[in-house]
Amino acid sequence: QVQLVESGGGSVQAGGSLRLACKASGYSATTYAIAWFRQYPGKGREGVASINMDGSMKYADSVKGRFTISKDNAEHTLYLEMNSLSPQDAATYYCAAENPWILVVTPLDPASYTYWGQGTQVTVSS
Repeated sequence: QVQLVESGGGSVQAGGSLRLACKASGYSATTYAIAWFRQYPGKGREGVASINMDGSMKYADSVKGRFTISKDNAEHTLYLEMNSLSPQDAATYYCAAENPWILVVTPLDPASYTYWGQGTQVTVSS
């Protein structure tokens, strides 16, 4: 069974930064497409950033230039560095994965992914 566990969420002031992490187990991490999503209360999940086995990355327009996705294959960990945070970034953040990566046609569509973590909450004060 593939397991994804997010960490690093918390409270931050507007303009501040956080780094989220997603630790993966139960699979060969380099064969997966992996991504970050976020969900506001009462809303569906929205794509934030994705990265494939070849290192190619995609970002939502709302986070371009502020967020950076990366991975450490040796540690089986996905990261999301979030800078210049605003109240609009406050949400529950989830990591997701799909295997094999080539199945993912639209990397920022939550329907593209089978495996999900439990989420980590981010709050931003103004």
